[in-house]
Amino acid sequence: MSEPVAAIDCGTNTIRLLVGAMPDVEVRESRIVRLGQGVDATGRLSDAALARTFGALDDYAATIREHGATRVRLCATSAVRDAANGEVFVRGVEERLGVSPDILTGAEEAALAFDGAVRNLTGPAPEPVLVIDIGGGSTELVLGSGDRTVEAAHSMDIGSVRLHERHLHRDPPTGSEVAACVADIEAHLDAAPVPIGDARTVVGVAGSNLTIAAGVLDLPGYDRAAIDQARLATPDVAAYVERLVAMTVDERRALPYMNPGRADVIGAGALILVRVLARAHVATMVASESDILDGIAWSLVS
Repeated sequence: MSEPVAAIDCGTNTIRLLVGAMPDVEVRESRIVRLGQGVDATGRLSDAALARTFGALDDYAATIREHGATRVRLCATSAVRDAANGEVFVRGVEERLGVSPDILTGAEEAALAFDGAVRNLTGPAPEPVLVIDIGGGSTELVLGSGDRTVEAAHSMDIGSVRLHERHLHRDPPTGSEVAACVADIEAHLDAAPVPIGDARTVVGVAGSNLTIAAGVLDLPGYDRAAIDQARLATPDVAAYVERLVAMTVDERRALPYMNPGRADVIGAGALILVRVLARAHVATMVASESDILDGIAWSLVS
């Protein structure tokens, strides 16, 4: 049996931990720390956001020690890439984990997300496969084959937190705010070098996509087993997103599968998903619980 490894994915909105002797996973945890709160406007990581993130890392470090994982990799993405004071984050990670964080490029982030998602696919998956990873600050589009070969990838500087802060100021958002958000998304998709229309399978990963999947499935609570590998009709996804965007934050928080820390920003992420699906022309979307976090873990053993 292989030795346990520890992978940490630190995004704009969420920080997540996986510990296990791959492919067996012993621990999978997620916390919303909103590391990238305000970065789009200020260009800096706030003291409060860093404190929330470091608090989560203190707990994660204890879990890693408890499970005896000696190979640790923390990958940070959009928020740290964009922050002028990213070195404060780097020092904090080194103090807590004893390793330096890998500040991923968009291409690296895309490749790891694709690897993690495609390894887990079950059932028919006609190629090419498009993986869409909607984060808080960026969205990765990765097109490739079932043997995990990436053919085209792009990281767009739009995500649920960034677009929410930029456009969706009312609760619920006004029609003009939603239109401005969609226009921003469409401009980024127009500029993306990934041929979305070539996709024959679309796989949605990470928190926004999976919460939307839970909503389409009308689950009584967030159920990882029910969500993973679920195939959702794209018209059902579009109809659910329309309802979700029109809700108030309190109405979203009341949904039994909604993480309260995601309720305010998920509308923007949902709009990204539905615009990508409109360009992909596929009948269904596959929801995958395996994503960049699994890709980071596999990078430590392969």
